[in-house]
Amino acid sequence: MHPLHDYVAKQLADKLKSRRVVVWYDERAEFQSFVDEVRGGPRASGEPVAVSVGGASMRLAEYAGSMFELRAVIEPHVSGDAPATVVVYMPNVIRDRKASILMELEKAGTTWEPQLKQLAKNVLLQKYTLGVVDEMLPFDRKVSYEDLARAAAGNSGAEPPSILKSIFHDASGNDGLLTVWLVNDARDPEIVNKEATRELMKLVKARLGLDLASDTPLAKLRAITLRYVLAAEFRLDLSCDAPASLDSVAKPPTEDEESAVREIARRLRTGHDKAYAVLADRVEEELGLKNAKLPPGSLGAIDTFRFEERALLRHAGDLISNNKFGEALALVSEREHSFWLDRDVSRKAQWEATRRMAELGNVAMEVGRAVNKTSGDAAAWLDAYVSKDGWFRLDQAQRRLEAWVANLDEEPEERPLGVVRRAHEDACHAMAEGFTKALVKAGWAIPGALHQTRIWSEVVAGKPKPVAYFLVDAMRFEMGVDLAERLPKTSEVSVRAAVGALPSITPIGMAALMPGASGSFSVVEQDDKLGARIDDSFLPDLASRKKFAAARVPKLIDVTLDELLSLQPSKLAKKLDGAQVFVVRSQEIDHAGETGFTFQARQVMDTVIDNLARAIRKLAAAGIEHAVVSADHGHLFFANDRDESMRTDAPGGYTVELHRRCWLGRGGATPPGCVRVAASSLGYASDLDLVFPAATGVFKAGGDLAFHHGGPSLQELVIPVLTVRTKARESALPSTGPITAASLPDAVTNRIFSVTFTFGEKQMLLGATGIQVRPLLMAAGKQVGAVGMVVDAQFDRATGCVNLEPNKPVTVAFLLSVESVASLRVVVQDPMTDAELYRSPTDIPVRLGV
Repeated sequence: MHPLHDYVAKQLADKLKSRRVVVWYDERAEFQSFVDEVRGGPRASGEPVAVSVGGASMRLAEYAGSMFELRAVIEPHVSGDAPATVVVYMPNVIRDRKASILMELEKAGTTWEPQLKQLAKNVLLQKYTLGVVDEMLPFDRKVSYEDLARAAAGNSGAEPPSILKSIFHDASGNDGLLTVWLVNDARDPEIVNKEATRELMKLVKARLGLDLASDTPLAKLRAITLRYVLAAEFRLDLSCDAPASLDSVAKPPTEDEESAVREIARRLRTGHDKAYAVLADRVEEELGLKNAKLPPGSLGAIDTFRFEERALLRHAGDLISNNKFGEALALVSEREHSFWLDRDVSRKAQWEATRRMAELGNVAMEVGRAVNKTSGDAAAWLDAYVSKDGWFRLDQAQRRLEAWVANLDEEPEERPLGVVRRAHEDACHAMAEGFTKALVKAGWAIPGALHQTRIWSEVVAGKPKPVAYFLVDAMRFEMGVDLAERLPKTSEVSVRAAVGALPSITPIGMAALMPGASGSFSVVEQDDKLGARIDDSFLPDLASRKKFAAARVPKLIDVTLDELLSLQPSKLAKKLDGAQVFVVRSQEIDHAGETGFTFQARQVMDTVIDNLARAIRKLAAAGIEHAVVSADHGHLFFANDRDESMRTDAPGGYTVELHRRCWLGRGGATPPGCVRVAASSLGYASDLDLVFPAATGVFKAGGDLAFHHGGPSLQELVIPVLTVRTKARESALPSTGPITAASLPDAVTNRIFSVTFTFGEKQMLLGATGIQVRPLLMAAGKQVGAVGMVVDAQFDRATGCVNLEPNKPVTVAFLLSVESVASLRVVVQDPMTDAELYRSPTDIPVRLGV
């Protein structure tokens, strides 16, 4: 036979396999010749004849004028428990869908109403391009089965087989062929030499509806076609009038051709992304779109051109500038995964900054409204701040924004960033002012709240030994909540709030965390120094506190966070031998804030939280299951220094100590906007007075920092108390497959850079499940950076964990937080055990600014 016969036979055989009986309606008797071929000649009698179709045996019956006669001759073959395979061919009959004599057969089996041209087209497209086939099968001309059979068989008189298909033999279908031609001119000489230009023009016309001049060079034909495709997709995606510069570009005339344009553009982006970026930029320039004045809200869901992404980001910034934070968040969520962003980490980082700005603005407005409605006592203010969805979220959102912005090589637009920073400061100001008033009214006490001086006696002392006791300088309550989220899900973790001792400065807060503080604690002056007194011990500094704790607690070990993270497991085990209390001190947050390097402080704060989580897991692996984490005080931290209008003259009198947020001494005057409290009113055996700014202002105490503590705001005074139990787990590598990394940088020259990870091998069985991992940047045993963004995978921003699916590349954008390191390694860990699943083979040098 021939290809057309074989194709029709296969379609019919597939129908029979599923339903055994097929009633075939052929309104124009187009397939009569096929039926005669199957039967071996014209119909000779009314009885069904045995035939073979597509390699399957069956009975063929044909309508010859009487439906009842036809049904009667078929009945014996289908009436048994196992009906025969039967084809009932109905030439020149229109199917009656409501009252057919053969309805029972149709319902028991199935019907078939094929179109000859469509089936023939499917066959011919295997040899010819679409344009040639459309010429062979014109809509307004009748073509017989015999004509089509000859064409499909390649007999003389039909079009020759496609030259284009032989040139583009590795392309899939007509769309694949056009896509390859549009991105690459390497085959142009062959097209010209083999005289296939006319066939190419036919294909462009048939598929895209674009007429091309026959005497035009191929390079120009390509440019015209590419401009037509991209301009059409862009125009179809707009919800406003297109720019006038597009008037010279033709439009696809039909819906089918519009769909074809969209498909070609999609293939260009997904299969040839690097070439597409170059080509689209060129067309954007040719059409003068970079400076097009279009309503940003009218740009569609597809970013055909680069300028759309930038216009939309500016629009998001404008929304934030106008306090429309919810609309900005919605826009970022809709558009943060466009073609351009997924391939440009620096641009994606700008969108991430915009998302964090909108989140901060949203929370600031929400908290501001809630603060204005709060009129309860100090306990109500505390509860509003620390509850599950409390006001502490304002501090979280601000820290996450500022940490991100500090790592950008290019800061976001000034106006929206300024708006959200102002919204944050206004909310903090109102919160501090309201809480201070409530605190004064309550006599500077919050009934029912855990006080800092009772943390040792009520939380630490009763823990099974050995216990780790983390003393983290300047860790806010919100940072404690973040730390809890970054610990393994198998850990038993609780977070509660405690109220710190005033003034909220390190010598006082750290002393309040010492054993014995619950029974005797005062803030006093001795030998012209300010410090805390517990029983008869005066504790003005770290050395005195360490000596005091060692005398009170047998078998106490005291190390810094940096020292712990640097210890090898064998040395750590030796240090832990016989220890009852393992004190870990962290000064990184306060040190970064107090040094005056605002950018550095913003970068370091997130890293400290990760390193605390790492230290807890490290101690658990070494045998210390129980840990308590707390802080001496929190802090207020703004992007910029307090301006002169918020700087207050010191009270004067006899000054013992002056900090930007507190004054301690005797006498003097209480400046406007400040509150004074006698140390005795705070329960201290002292004749000192304390004066604090009533809101978020600062004293003229020197320095130009944006990082402050010492006062009675919720951010400074409320500290976290984490109790953690983490059982030691076996640090074993998973057996499901390796993790590989691509595009590792030769050197880190930007704080944000990307690496592509793939989990598993190509040989892995289908159905293998993915894993959750924690990618990190490590240097000398410490974490110096973490994941900032992820492309094409689920990412938990709270924990830094990424889901990897088998054999699916995932691009991870890292954020380097500690710039002082000379080199680093890219590491991927199991978040449950800290087992390393991947480590970059060599140290990667850090050369920022290169």
